Amino acid sequence: MRANPLKTRLLRGETAFGTMVFEFASPGLAPVVANAGGEFILLDMEHSGWSFETIKAQISFAHGAGIVPIVNTAGHDYNLITRSLDLGAMGVMIPVVETRAQAEAIVRATRYPPHGTRGSAFGVAHTDYAIGDVPATIAAANERTMVVVKLETAKGAANADEIMSVPGVDVGFVGHTDLSVSLGRPQEFEHPAFIAARDQVLAACRKHGKAAGCLVGSPEWGREWMARGFQMVTYLGDIWLLGGALKSGIDAMKRR
Repeated sequence: MRANPLKTRLLRGETAFGTMVFEFASPGLAPVVANAGGEFILLDMEHSGWSFETIKAQISFAHGAGIVPIVNTAGHDYNLITRSLDLGAMGVMIPVVETRAQAEAIVRATRYPPHGTRGSAFGVAHTDYAIGDVPATIAAANERTMVVVKLETAKGAANADEIMSVPGVDVGFVGHTDLSVSLGRPQEFEHPAFIAARDQVLAACRKHGKAAGCLVGSPEWGREWMARGFQMVTYLGDIWLLGGALKSGIDAMKRR
């Protein structure tokens, strides 16, 4: 099985960059991200309305471009997690994780027995359609799969220590907008309550030797959060990158 270089980089304490995609399901999307220096791509199923067929194609394009595809699932359901992995995703990002029990169930769904409950299918997309040695494939799949939990509510941040202590959880990802809304401070990212919740997640990641992840809206924001210890840095998403660049260019041409 192909390896997961993103997981390796994060385990070494290094920083990795990528972006999130919601809208533009083009065969050229993953190569564009790769040529821009992206190392991973977050494929959204939570808000985009994309089907598994669309996700499967994007995962394949990401493999071809040499970047790591991770699926942001629409929930915690077993079938959402396992189907994403069987289509070739090298990891899953799970929204609204708030308890240790939820984190444990998520990890179990990503691992084959006896370590978990993932159903067995070999010679399909996640093994590049090769069967090979099944025990070795199981071990490699368990090893390469990343579990990214989104801590994006007040409850999730409060329980960050117990969530990040779960073996098999690799990244604690701060869902900044949802977290600010949950705290009653929508998009007030400098509010003391938001900073305290964010730093609670970061401290839990550090304590348990896990990576901290985020989505940032500007290079300045990214550098600030990286300086605090965030490693898995997602720079905006396809909608906002296109919209922002287009607006900037049009506005510049309108100025006299």
